Amino acid sequence: MIQYRGKKVLVTGADGFIGSHVTEALVREGAEVTALALYNSFDSHGWLDDVPDSIRSELRLIRGDVRDSAFINRILRDQAVVFHLAALIAIPYSYSAAQSYVETNVIGTLNVLEAAREWGTERVVHTSTSEVYGTALTMPIRESHPLQAQSPYSASKIGADMMAESYARCYGVPVAILRPFNTFGPRQSERAILPTIIRQALDPECATILVGDTSPVRDLTFVEDTAAAFLAAGSSESIEFGRAYNAGSQRAVTIADLLSLVVELSACKKAVQHDKSRLRPKNSEVRALLADSSLFESETGWYARTSLRSGVEKTIAWWHDRLDQGRVRREKGYMT
Repeated sequence: MIQYRGKKVLVTGADGFIGSHVTEALVREGAEVTALALYNSFDSHGWLDDVPDSIRSELRLIRGDVRDSAFINRILRDQAVVFHLAALIAIPYSYSAAQSYVETNVIGTLNVLEAAREWGTERVVHTSTSEVYGTALTMPIRESHPLQAQSPYSASKIGADMMAESYARCYGVPVAILRPFNTFGPRQSERAILPTIIRQALDPECATILVGDTSPVRDLTFVEDTAAAFLAAGSSESIEFGRAYNAGSQRAVTIADLLSLVVELSACKKAVQHDKSRLRPKNSEVRALLADSSLFESETGWYARTSLRSGVEKTIAWWHDRLDQGRVRREKGYMT
């Protein structure tokens, strides 16, 4: 098992939901972390601005864009391990701006891989997504399940995964491909279903809870467990480079059941209304996702430790704090 203490580690997409938790976990493990955030005019480092001061003070914070190959080449030069999480991830936006997803998710990944190849990076952990499977043909979903692009977003992530696989096969780049299933928890923006439901349930300005289709089935993993999966992918000596590994809770829940759980835990009395504007295009909705993470568990010993109920309770508590402080940000999110 590779030790992170004293290792120089780069996290792309560190300003995002999962990226900020991975960054925080790495600092706690003693890594020397460079955290890459997308440049913006608000002088913000995204969710890194919300991590404890004791963590943030240990970070080397830089701004840039994974689409800039020269920039990526420079910042990878002295890094031992790279966690590549930078991506455009909002599925609805991908329907209207598909090219931007290719430029960020495919070409951005290519830039990371090429720089890692040039500088002899010890390991790259590339972020895939369960969306590459599309609607499950068989469940639980193993890594051998066919890839089905049901949105421009998922198509771009399939392309990025194949690029990572090719660099491992062709050039021997030590790239581990982690395929997280749906992740939830503090710092997640309202592009995702759970924070959308929670914020509406708690926000006194919302008279009702508006939802789209509540019949899809999802495998939900608490974000601290997903962050632990990333660290396991970056440190395990049993990982086979160039192949994808699922990381999920291995439990299924419908959006309707998730909605009921939030209503129960938040003691919400609001009516629920179905909003047609929240539906995905026909034939694009992924109907069911349930992980088979047994391969990753056997290689690394990782498994999801947090129960759905406990994770939702923690997420509701975080949202209570955000609303109490008047700090709700309805961000659509750039990073994972």
